[in-house]
Amino acid sequence: MENGGCVIEVEGLHTRFGNHVVHEDIDLCVYHGEVLGLVGGSGSGKTALMRQMLGLERPTHGSIRVFGQSLYGHNRKQLRAMRNRCGVLFQKGALFSALSVYDNIALPMRELRTLDEDMIRRLVMLKLKMVDIDARHADKMPAELSGGMIKRIALARAMALDPELLLLDEPTAGLDPELSDGFVKLIQTMRTELTLTIVMATHDLDTLVALSDRIAVLADQRMVALGPLKEVINRNHPFIANFFLGERGKRTLANHVDI
Repeated sequence: MENGGCVIEVEGLHTRFGNHVVHEDIDLCVYHGEVLGLVGGSGSGKTALMRQMLGLERPTHGSIRVFGQSLYGHNRKQLRAMRNRCGVLFQKGALFSALSVYDNIALPMRELRTLDEDMIRRLVMLKLKMVDIDARHADKMPAELSGGMIKRIALARAMALDPELLLLDEPTAGLDPELSDGFVKLIQTMRTELTLTIVMATHDLDTLVALSDRIAVLADQRMVALGPLKEVINRNHPFIANFFLGERGKRTLANHVDI
């Protein structure tokens, strides 16, 4: 563990785009080995916060530390070294359409410039096996893949450099219930076997409940709740009531007898 158990530590974060306030005074510690679910309505700043955790955007005020180090004040080499310890699964997979499955996964390894092609091939095949994709699909192009395969291959690319921290942006969006359940089980297995720390932004309640140790709720430019599911659903806030305790939410929560 680093920095007292916080893999990511956010303090006094404010984000503005012109006159539009996205975040106001947000504090957050993402603990080593946990899955933190991040939820909020459209425009609540979930994706912006995740981009800030990667150093892709800078907040207006406040600080973010990842692996005990500030994201700011580093040169490009230091920031790249930090990002190499992180894996990202973008919404809709975001595979490079002009690259094959093999080359999409190999890309982060090639950028290291420390591995020969024989080693890269062995590692790519290992990552495909990790996400239950047969090696015969390695030469296919993204346009030839189903939605479920795209998600798994994007996850293989995110895991290419054996990251300690994994960020998932709407990981099951666009998948039917069976594929979604399969993807959730895959994440659960990888999380256990590899001791990953995961930050996951999602609007899918089934995925959220199945994977999250704690849930952070963004609304009204603030973090209005943070904790285990059973604590969050007892907070008195309109978004929480609508999201967790509406008709669909009650059906999902009814399957979890410990709530």
